[in-house]
Amino acid sequence: MEYVIEYVVFLAKTATIVIAVFAILSMLVAAGQRNRRHLQRGSLHVTHVNKDLESMQQGLQRSILDKFSLKRFAKAEKKRLKDEEKKLKTDSGESRRRRVYVLSFEGDMEASGLESLRQEVTAVLTMAEPQDEVMLRLESPGGMVHAYGLASSQLLRVRQREIPLTICVDKVAASGGYMMACVADRIIAAPFAILGSIGVLVQLPNIHRLLKKNDVDFEMITAGEYKRTLTPFSEITEKGRDKVKEEVEEMHGLFKQWVKQYRPVVDIDVISTGETWTGMQAQERSMVDVISTSDDYIVDACKESDVYEVNYEIRVPLGEKLGGALHKAMDKTLLNWWQRLREQRQF
Repeated sequence: MEYVIEYVVFLAKTATIVIAVFAILSMLVAAGQRNRRHLQRGSLHVTHVNKDLESMQQGLQRSILDKFSLKRFAKAEKKRLKDEEKKLKTDSGESRRRRVYVLSFEGDMEASGLESLRQEVTAVLTMAEPQDEVMLRLESPGGMVHAYGLASSQLLRVRQREIPLTICVDKVAASGGYMMACVADRIIAAPFAILGSIGVLVQLPNIHRLLKKNDVDFEMITAGEYKRTLTPFSEITEKGRDKVKEEVEEMHGLFKQWVKQYRPVVDIDVISTGETWTGMQAQERSMVDVISTSDDYIVDACKESDVYEVNYEIRVPLGEKLGGALHKAMDKTLLNWWQRLREQRQF
């Protein structure tokens, strides 16, 4: 009993420190939000990838080739570009080359990159035409249903404008990440990228018996039979558990329907078990179209198209940066713990 009391006191001290830290950060965030009204929300950065690649190539050539070889190569390259421009004018009657717009999305539990993604999609759609293409480099283990649902809807805006959409997965697109990926006209994955996890998860700790053992009361007043079903502090009831199970099954059904609608080539009953697969295994299940990397895709695209990397950078006040950094650190820690509890293939 004495050990339990000491443990509760320790938890109380820890909670006090955490609350104090969050209070300070909240004040900094509030101050930042007040100042944010006077600042521009963000800025769009566009990089012409063709020029970057050309610059790297020229730098390497100057280091490797002798003057004669360098001059000969430059002459051949100039002729090639002139022939391509002439061919384009003959085929289309105009000099504009096809454009590929490259976006990036790195997801976390809350899909916090969503705000930048929606701005980038909006900007691209002001210029892109059906002859162009949008490519998204996607990395996400999934997260909150409503956040990833909205992120997927942002990608649908591209398809609804009849602009080809390609998604490249170099590392992971699982759960909500694959919900986004399946919207694409074409999915490219690295050989050992992780894809799948078409399932829904609800989990939370419950300390009701610990509170009861130490004579700690917890009260919750609600209106509505299912306003609260499972909580960390109240006793778990069969009725509450069954209701949550029903909601999870319904959400899983919607997830399966979404994947089947936008990627009809898959056998949804086979891939909707919650399992994950490598890129090569996913291709065998028709979950991806091509095994490659985003780097190969971009280099190849530069040969025939003008490739532009588009990034919308949101200006974040100092208070929000501190709060966001702490939140991401906690989020990453919890995610690492969760991943360690799951069975994973390691080598």
